[in-house]
Amino acid sequence: MPKSTGLGVAEQQPPPLGDASVWNAIRAEAAELAAREPILRRLLAAEVTDAIGNNEILARVIAARLSVTQVETGNLLDLILSTLSDDIMRKVEADLAAVRQRDPACTTFLHALLNLKGFHALQTHRVAHALWNAGRPEIATWLANLASLVFGPDIHPAARIGASIMLDHGSGIVIGETAVIEDEVSILQGVTLGGTGKETGDRHPKIRHGVMIGAGAKILGNIEIGAFSKIAAGSVVLKPVPEHCTVAGVPATVVRIHRADEIPAETMDQNI
Repeated sequence: MPKSTGLGVAEQQPPPLGDASVWNAIRAEAAELAAREPILRRLLAAEVTDAIGNNEILARVIAARLSVTQVETGNLLDLILSTLSDDIMRKVEADLAAVRQRDPACTTFLHALLNLKGFHALQTHRVAHALWNAGRPEIATWLANLASLVFGPDIHPAARIGASIMLDHGSGIVIGETAVIEDEVSILQGVTLGGTGKETGDRHPKIRHGVMIGAGAKILGNIEIGAFSKIAAGSVVLKPVPEHCTVAGVPATVVRIHRADEIPAETMDQNI
């Protein structure tokens, strides 16, 4: 049986990836919300229902939220649209599905798209990263700083981040220049992927597939967090973490070995 969302709309199961169903769902959700909440009608038209394509929906949403400087919204929109390749849009779709599936407070794709600053920060990073890779470090860094001021997470534009990522809440997240985050990772508020001092070069953590990092955890240095592992909330990780285990404490140590089929990023189980 579908669950009630508390808004008089039955909660639907997320559609499968790989087709237009996510964006079709967003358009339908926007039309339904506009009918229920007339005060949001103009906003939804400007950002979702009047947009021509999926890329334009995302660009309109992000540009509208970043328009707090003297830069014209239209110029921001053009800058964002210029970077939104098919590869980025596939990652965006996977991120939307990840939030929809993992966050019990997220009952629609539209809610993730319009209201979750962790999602907004991540997509702005994808734009900044594309600009960084295109040899435009100044505008990439400016955009990353603006995103930090508006949304909270501080993500260096050079950091490499995969698909199906959830930055839950987003507040206080710091991701350093040489950090790598692979696919299907969940990161909660207050997490730092940082260095250990003033060293240069490759100096930030490498987070492998399927990892969950609990609230307030600090992972420092060029160390690897093995696939399908969990970093407990409040932990300080200074050494590499093996695959399929939970670490906790200050400094963090292994406290549990997981089943081979356990994916902490999906289960979001905060227990040790």
